[in-house]
Amino acid sequence: MAYPGSIKNMDSKSWSIGDIHLSHNTIDYHTRGITHTKNETEYVRLHFGLSGAYDFHFVQLNSSFQLSGHHNNIMYSDGLEIKVNNKTSRIETFGINFTTDAFVKIAQNGNDQLKRFTEKILNKQNAILSPEWKTNNFRIQSVINEIIDCPYTDDLKDLFLLSKSIELLVLQAEAFSQEKEKIHVKSQQDVSKLIEAKEILNSRISNPPSIRELSKLISINEYKLKNGFKELFGMTVFGYIHQSRMALARKLLLGTSKTAQEIAYETGYGSPQHFSKAFKKEYGVPPNSIRNIPDSTI
Repeated sequence: MAYPGSIKNMDSKSWSIGDIHLSHNTIDYHTRGITHTKNETEYVRLHFGLSGAYDFHFVQLNSSFQLSGHHNNIMYSDGLEIKVNNKTSRIETFGINFTTDAFVKIAQNGNDQLKRFTEKILNKQNAILSPEWKTNNFRIQSVINEIIDCPYTDDLKDLFLLSKSIELLVLQAEAFSQEKEKIHVKSQQDVSKLIEAKEILNSRISNPPSIRELSKLISINEYKLKNGFKELFGMTVFGYIHQSRMALARKLLLGTSKTAQEIAYETGYGSPQHFSKAFKKEYGVPPNSIRNIPDSTI
């Protein structure tokens, strides 16, 4: 398949539920360059950057943004024209497109910020929820992962994807309504380094680096790493490691035939007993029991 401009390969996965369309895209590029996209569709998009860095110009808003992985916002436009300049060789994104009627029906009963955004949509005014993009917190990332790894089929799958789409909208609305003073994260460079720390943890979740090692890897001091990480992502480094291990363990238990013992070691626990105790504390049931709960959603 031939791709435009500097795009080498694109891996896409999508789901449609009535007036809602979800998509997960990973794009690989030959080189840095500008990709121009244009269509006439009217939509509201929940946009999530998962990895990579890029600049893009949103023609309908006459606005440009410099973005790197782990960001999100909500946009509305009647027709879409954007110019993307990739700054990394790979960009991964996730998005949920609502028809305007479907979005308004859900969001008009939300918080004040969503209501103001909905008014702009009703007035056909191209808009973005906030000029400041938010960093994906752990809860947002977990829901996105659940959608990408959806274990259901047929009608139950549609119900699951609908509920998760609304959950992501609620989590975004909550994140944008919490305007907290930045004490430790003072610059975009700080944000980039802390996102790098998160990516290192994701790649080494079974054997994560110590705080000291991690601070050296991203070239910031331990104090800023510990406090900045919590400020940006809503949990401590150790809390993030624990939650990531639990989420991975749950995914492996539900999606593979690996034993609880194998999963314990794969997720970095020193013993199956320690893993089982942590899992039961997190989810309320022992690891093997989760496989015996019909249509488990815990």
